[in-house]
Amino acid sequence: MNKGRTVFSQLIEHLPLSEFHRCVNRYKGNRYVKKFSCLDQYLCMAFAQLTFRESLRDIETCLNAVQHKLYHSGIRSAVSRSTLADANESRDWRIFADFAHALIDIARTLYHDEPFAVELEETVYALDATTIDLCLSLFPWANFRKHKGAIRLHTLLNIRGNIPSFLKITTGKIHEVNILDELFFEAGAFYLLDRGYVDFARLYAIHQHRASFIIRAKSNLQFRRIYSHPVDKATGICCDQTIMLATNRSLQDYPEQFRRVKFYDTDNDRYLVLLTNNVTIAALTVAQLFKCRWQIELFFKWIKQHLRIKAFYGISENAVKTQIWIAISVYVLVAIIRKRLKLQASLYTILQILSVTLFEKSDINQLLTETSIIPEQPIAQNQLNLFDF
Repeated sequence: MNKGRTVFSQLIEHLPLSEFHRCVNRYKGNRYVKKFSCLDQYLCMAFAQLTFRESLRDIETCLNAVQHKLYHSGIRSAVSRSTLADANESRDWRIFADFAHALIDIARTLYHDEPFAVELEETVYALDATTIDLCLSLFPWANFRKHKGAIRLHTLLNIRGNIPSFLKITTGKIHEVNILDELFFEAGAFYLLDRGYVDFARLYAIHQHRASFIIRAKSNLQFRRIYSHPVDKATGICCDQTIMLATNRSLQDYPEQFRRVKFYDTDNDRYLVLLTNNVTIAALTVAQLFKCRWQIELFFKWIKQHLRIKAFYGISENAVKTQIWIAISVYVLVAIIRKRLKLQASLYTILQILSVTLFEKSDINQLLTETSIIPEQPIAQNQLNLFDF
């Protein structure tokens, strides 16, 4: 009989539970709680994310089916859908937001030296937002349009390891450019932005923090060319110019020179015009860095496909934010495990394996390590063939 621990309990070992309890105490999450603690709530919701549960009833049924394994997996109380629904409704979502940021800090340290497409020592971030549509009649707090509700997940993604460094959940009415006011810009880092973030006053704030931005220019940009740098058009770079903004209002917002780089994107058969305040890197590097911004689009696509953030277990703002933050923490936890165990499998593969083995008593390292194919044994000479050719 296998007397080892379940895969789920081995996952919990990688969680900084002391930090989790500090987050709970910070917002008094366990005040007046007798049985179903915040940790029980978190583990039940993490189980739902890892196994793709569809509803609270689904979570209750599956966990009660393995009730004899719950205690040693960290869930110390009986699980019922009404208790879980009340917990998601009433317990402060900031508990799980702070805990997710604690996991992000761990992941950033682990992925600090992770290579990516461009050889660059500086940290590279991609900033973007994704919209999650909601039914306005069920989620009246999620204002977006007259007959449509939505929330926005604003994300600053570290390209090394695809680890989110900053996340904020807002209603759909909040424009993505406003998030630039809430970011602390890291000196020397690169920020990759799409044209929805074109606001020259905010871009100048990035420049004053001694950080670099690379942003896609709008088609109606009015500028004055100061100097044209020589380029190798065989690399796809069409021009590399030093420019100044032409209108008085734009000059008040951004009074200094910056670069305008135009290149041909062969993958999508289109021309792109980029603006950057960095004057030291090559024009080709500017184009290559901006192409790395696509990683944040893949990140949004991945979490929408493989985490439960499009269908929700509750309809209140607190329940929705709780579910999203726990989903993000599960994503980061899987990334931490992948790095700590030095796994070659992708996050998708790890998540799929965990979804069907969570309560098995197997060694998690052995379970997630790709096993080599056993070579076929040679046929003995005295073995008769079934078919003669």
